This record gives sequence, C-alpha cells and structure tokens, in this order.
Amino acid sequence: MGKSTFFSAATLAQVDIANYPFCTIDPNVGVAFVEARLPCPCKDLREKLESEGRLEAATADDPRQGSLCQPRTGSCVGHRRFVPVALVDVAGLVPGASEGRGRGNAFLSDLANSNVLIQVVDAAGTTDIEGQFQGGASSKEDALHGLRQEIAFLEEELDAWIAGILNEGWTRGVRRVQAEGEKGLASFIQERLSGLGATTQLVSQCMLQFQQEQQPEGQPWDWSEEVLRTLAATLRRGLFPIAYAANKWDIAPEGVINDLSSYSIEPCMADVELALRRAAHANIISYHPGEATFTINDSSSLNEPQTKALAHMLARIESSNGTGVARLLDRVLFELLEQIVVYPVQDETHWVDGDGKVLPDAFVVSSGIQAKALAYHVHTDLGDGFIRGVDGKTRRVVGADHELSDGDVLKIHAKS
Repeated sequence: MGKSTFFSAATLAQVDIANYPFCTIDPNVGVAFVEARLPCPCKDLREKLESEGRLEAATADDPRQGSLCQPRTGSCVGHRRFVPVALVDVAGLVPGASEGRGRGNAFLSDLANSNVLIQVVDAAGTTDIEGQFQGGASSKEDALHGLRQEIAFLEEELDAWIAGILNEGWTRGVRRVQAEGEKGLASFIQERLSGLGATTQLVSQCMLQFQQEQQPEGQPWDWSEEVLRTLAATLRRGLFPIAYAANKWDIAPEGVINDLSSYSIEPCMADVELALRRAAHANIISYHPGEATFTINDSSSLNEPQTKALAHMLARIESSNGTGVARLLDRVLFELLEQIVVYPVQDETHWVDGDGKVLPDAFVVSSGIQAKALAYHVHTDLGDGFIRGVDGKTRRVVGADHELSDGDVLKIHAKS
C-alpha cells in the first residue's frame, strides 16, 4: 500500500519499508513541514523596510531569497513559511481488527490522539486488502473494487470499535436517559468516548446530525445493535475524519481516481517524493515539496543510472503536477481540519521576540480562534493574565474575543 513510504516521504523519518503486512509494529512519530497558504509576514516587513530605505533589496545569491524571519521550527525561503505538523505511522489495519485480529485494539488505540486519519490505499492494486503483494490490478474495474474495499473496511472497523465501546455501558447510559432525557444521553456518550477526544460540543453536533438523518424509532433503550452501529458511524465521522492517499496512482489503470471523487482522495506517488526528498537532503538536487520540478545541483557528480533515474522522476512529476504528498497534507491541514497560521510576537513594531528574533513562531491553530485562546497556546501564564492584544499589521488594540485571521501577527499584553 505504501503507508510507511508515505510517512517517510512526508517526514524523512527512517522507518522500515517493505511490501508485507505489519512491517510497522510500534507507532513511528515524525514531523512533516507544510507550507502555510499565505506568504510569511516577513514579506510585508521586508517591503516596509525597503520602502523606508532601512534595508537593501535581496540579492540573487541570498540562500533564503529575501526571507527575514528566524523560525524556531520549520523554515522560510522566499517568504514561504513551512510549519510543523506531527504525523504518526501506525501498524496496518486488517479486517476484523475490532475483534482483535492483527494488532486489533492495540492499533485502534494508537488512533485515539489523532485529529484526522490519512489512509494510504493502493491505487494500482499491487496489494490485497490484507496487505499481501499481488502484482497489480488487471483493469480499472479491479482497481476500483480493491480501492472501495480498502476504504470501506477502515470505516467499518472504526464503526465497530466505537459501537463496542458504547455497547459496553449502554444499559447504564439509558438509565441516565430515563432520568435526564437527551442531555443525559449526550453526556454518557461523551464520557464513554472521552479517551478518543470526544467533547461535549462534538457529541452534541453528532447527535443532532444522527437524529436528523436517521430519525431512529423508539427510545434509546429500545435501539437495536444496527441503530447503535449507525450512531457509531456518525460519531466516527466527527471523531476521525479521513483523507485518502491514492498511492501508486501513476501506475494505476487510467481514470481510476476520477470514479472516487466523492471521497477526500488525493493521487500520490510516495516513492518518488521520498527519493526526491532524500536527494535534496543530500544536496544532489534543489527541490521544494509540492513543486512539479527540481534542478540538479551538479550533474557532473552523477553516474549514468542516477542521471536516468532523476530524468525519469522529473518527467513523472511534471506530467502529474507534483507527487501529491504535499498537496494532500495541505488539504488535510487547511481544509479538512480548518487550521490557520498566526504569528505571536513580543514587539508589535518590529515583529520580534524578547531575543530580537524576527517572527520566530508560527502557530497552527483552529480557524476562528480568539486572541485570549491564542495566548493560552503560547503559554498558560499569558492566557491567565491576558489584558489585550495588538494587531501587528494595523497596530489596532483588540480584546480577548477578537477573532484571528490566517497570517495575523499579534502582540499579547498580559499581567506578569
């Protein structure tokens, strides 16, 4: 399927990669760097300083192409800010995991702290649903059948897992419903699924959606296992939104991805991305993740097989508009999770921290976050002592409930 290859391509973490089931046993943790959708504010800062005659224009040999910021984590080149995102590579799932098959509940428990799942599926049909190598799909129909199987079984296993958690205490839960009404049911479900990150708000939203879409008959204590499974599916969509990486799509039957447009699916070439990232890390090529081209730094240092391999990969990413790995991470972070990037500073005039570093921090936070909530993200003391914020771009004083926008720079004033 390419799960560990995708993880390595996104993070450059060293993990075992092989085409057999359970190559990964214990979870691997790595960090991917995703490009913020808006240019780094250091672009505005440079333009301001240049216009005031306090800074010369960037030169052609500037390795950072004019970026002024000094990121603590990630990087900024040409005002393209790359922010860190944690990825966890868990063991592959097989049908029956919710009943203990494979790594069973150990695998499912590895997902508990995840905000979103990326399921790597084999668009070319080179592996079966058990993860065993099988050579490749003979037709578009075979590939589609295999992809739909892979997608369905993950959803079904998660649904069965959540339904099992609900079933274990359902009798106690319905007694609370009898005493407290629907509010008691939501409270019970939130408690049962709190280990999976369920909040009161999320459960309430899922329950409303479930009632509107399914309109279950009878009282909760009369609901059948089938109704509870449907409820579990609604909760799963809220707890574990899923994005799909259709790996090996460049060798998949033509048009197979087009027939899966109803899913949040992105065609990917993880093996190519990994090779390019490693070549860039070794300074053989200049390549930015997400781009559809690269340049060779010194062709005289390459042998003939290396030259041919790079030419082949260049043709593949040019014809496919990139490898798809960075594009998928971008969609997951900024569309599926609705995150934005904001820049807290200690000096709203020069956009520096206490050590004079320019825009050292870029926080990935939920869209709609308020100023005081950002203060808590930076440090608990800043949140507890929050007085006001100052918008670094407009110099406008803002209150605790001021809603931040993507790319904002904010100075936080707090009691010491």
